[in-house]
Amino acid sequence: MTTPARPVARPNDRVVRPSVWERDVRARLVAGDGTALTEVHDQFAPFVYGLALRVIGDHRAAEDVSQDVFAGIWQRPEAFDPLRGSLRTWLGTLTHRRAVDSVRREEARRRWAGREANRAVIAPDVEELATALVTTERVRAALDVLPAEQRRAIQVAYFEGKTYRQVAEVLGIPEGTAKSRLRLGLRRVGAQLEADGSMG
Repeated sequence: MTTPARPVARPNDRVVRPSVWERDVRARLVAGDGTALTEVHDQFAPFVYGLALRVIGDHRAAEDVSQDVFAGIWQRPEAFDPLRGSLRTWLGTLTHRRAVDSVRREEARRRWAGREANRAVIAPDVEELATALVTTERVRAALDVLPAEQRRAIQVAYFEGKTYRQVAEVLGIPEGTAKSRLRLGLRRVGAQLEADGSMG
């Protein structure tokens, strides 16, 4: 009696067996469960940040990439397929891709800045300088009529040269609130300058 030959397993036939936790957390993310995102973040944030930092070499940029990665999970949780690989592997691939994109954007920005720096700097004439001074005064006048919280946000951002994240830190408010105050304030300033004939 002959024994039937066993089928030969090929590399592509490997069956990925997702963990119960991975299946569960994906289902909860798809259902919009915020605690699932917290679990994923708590478990993988050091790994994601560390990988981004190795690729980019800049702490702030690595933080930005990490935030993008976890925001992407929340926005499109169905993109993770437990049957195709582990959550750690998927996060690693996503992080690496976004970190490389960040490096490319920074290189493009530096090239652009270098070209701008190499251009001849033309000193403004007296009329241009006077116009700039008048416009500055009108901007300050437009700021004076803003609600205090919007005025302060714009002052920190544009007169102190801070990013919206730094504005949030300085004012002790969430980043989303800082963005909102800057957007609303700038919209009002623009409308005021347009009404005054300072724009266009």
